[in-house]
Amino acid sequence: MLFTPVEIEETVNMFMHHNLDVRCVTMGISLLDCADGDARRANEKIYEKIMRKAGNLVKVGQEIEKELGVPIINKRISVTPIALVAGASGEKSYVPYCKTLDRCAKELGVNFVGGFSALVQKGISPADRILIDSIPEALATTDFVCSSVNVGTTKSGINMDAVKLMGETIVRTSEASKNCAVNGCSKLVVFTNAPEDNPFMAGAFHGSGEADSVINVGVSGPGVILAAARDYKGKPINELAEGIKKMAFKITRLGQLVGTEAARRLGVDFGILDLSLAPTPAVGDSVARILEEIGLEGAGAPGTTAALAMLTDMVKKGGVMASTSVGGLSGAFIPVSEDEGMINAVKQHSITLEKLEAMTCVCSVGLDMIAIPGDTSATTISGIMADEMAIGMVNNKTTAVRLIPAPGKKPGDWVEFGGLLGGCPVIDVNRFSCADFINRGGRIPAPIHSFRN
Repeated sequence: MLFTPVEIEETVNMFMHHNLDVRCVTMGISLLDCADGDARRANEKIYEKIMRKAGNLVKVGQEIEKELGVPIINKRISVTPIALVAGASGEKSYVPYCKTLDRCAKELGVNFVGGFSALVQKGISPADRILIDSIPEALATTDFVCSSVNVGTTKSGINMDAVKLMGETIVRTSEASKNCAVNGCSKLVVFTNAPEDNPFMAGAFHGSGEADSVINVGVSGPGVILAAARDYKGKPINELAEGIKKMAFKITRLGQLVGTEAARRLGVDFGILDLSLAPTPAVGDSVARILEEIGLEGAGAPGTTAALAMLTDMVKKGGVMASTSVGGLSGAFIPVSEDEGMINAVKQHSITLEKLEAMTCVCSVGLDMIAIPGDTSATTISGIMADEMAIGMVNNKTTAVRLIPAPGKKPGDWVEFGGLLGGCPVIDVNRFSCADFINRGGRIPAPIHSFRN
C-alpha cells in the first residue's frame, strides 16, 4: 500500500489536530480446542493459548505506533463465547473462567478481553444459563473482562425469555458492583444480530466461524470528520456527504495499513477493519458535534436522525471504497457517557432516551453507555431492551443495549465511570409499566423478510 507525500502530510495533520487514532487492535482467539470436562484443565488450556497467541500483541502495537507515528489507543483480545467452551465442564459457575481471562489481560497488559458471552437468540442451553447467572459476580470480581449476550437475530426473531432474564441480570450486576471502581454494567452489552468480528468492547467476541486467530482493527475519527464538515459549511448536503465519504476513505487506508502490518508481525490472519466513529470524552472527538456542524442546534433536535443516517452511510461508503475487508459494525457510535457533545445534549435537555432510540434505527449500534435511575425495574429495562432488539431484527442490522442502573441516583444526577468510559447525567425513563408484556416470555417470531433462501 503506497501513500503519496501529500497523503502523509494530511494524515499527520489528522493526528496532530483532529484526534485521529487507531482506536483498537483486537486479536481474536478461538478457544474451542480448550474445552475440557475438567474445568481446571480447561482454564489451564485457555491461559496457555491466550498467552501463546497474544504474548507479543502489546509489544507489536507499540512498535507500530513508534515506527509509523500512528496512535493505537487500545490493544485488546476477543475469545470464543465462553458458554460454548465451558459447557463441557459441568461446572455450576463460570466465574473462574472469567478470572482466567482477567489474569491473561493483566499479565499481557491489554486493555480488555471480550467474550464472556452467550448466544441465546433462539433458546437458552444449560451452559448459556450458567454463564448469564455468573455475569454479576464475574464482572464485579474482575477488572478487564467484558460480557455480551445475543438475544435475537433477523433470522430467528427475539428470545423474550432471554430479554427478561437479561433485564434481571443487569439489575443484579449493578447491585453486585455498586462498591466497585467501575460499574459492571459498563462492561455488559445485550445484542441483536451481534457480529462475530467486532473489535470494539464491550461486545467483542470471536465467532465460531472465524479462523483460529485473527487481527481485527477499529479506526475512529470523529474529529477528522468534524473538520471535513467545517470545510463544507453552507454547502448543499450532497456535497457535504461527498466530503465525508472521501475523508472516511483516507481514514480506512490508514487502518488497513496498521491491521495488515500487525497481522504480519504476529503471524496471524488479518480479519476486518471496523471504521466506526467512536467518540471519547475529549473535546473535539464527538459525533454529536458533527451533527451540530451539519446544521443542528443540538443533538436531538428535529433532523438529527436524518443527519445521522447520512453520516453513517457516507462513513460506510468511504470505507468500502478503501478496503475489501471492512466489517464489524462500521458507522457511528452514539454512547452518551463517551461523547462530550452527547453529554452536553443531555444536560441541555435536547436529547432523551426516546430520541436516542430513534437515532439507533440508522447508526451502527444502539443505546450505549446510558445511565438510568438506580430504582428502574428489571421489566422496564427488559422493555427498553426489547424495543431496541426489535429495531435490529426488523431492519436486519446490529443493535445493542448497554444500560447502567446507577444505585441511589435519580434523573439529572451525575455518574462517573472513568477513563474512556467517561461519565454522564442519569437519563429518566418512561415510568409506565410493561411488566405484563415482558412476563409473557416466549419468542417474537422473525419478520417476514427474514425468509430469504
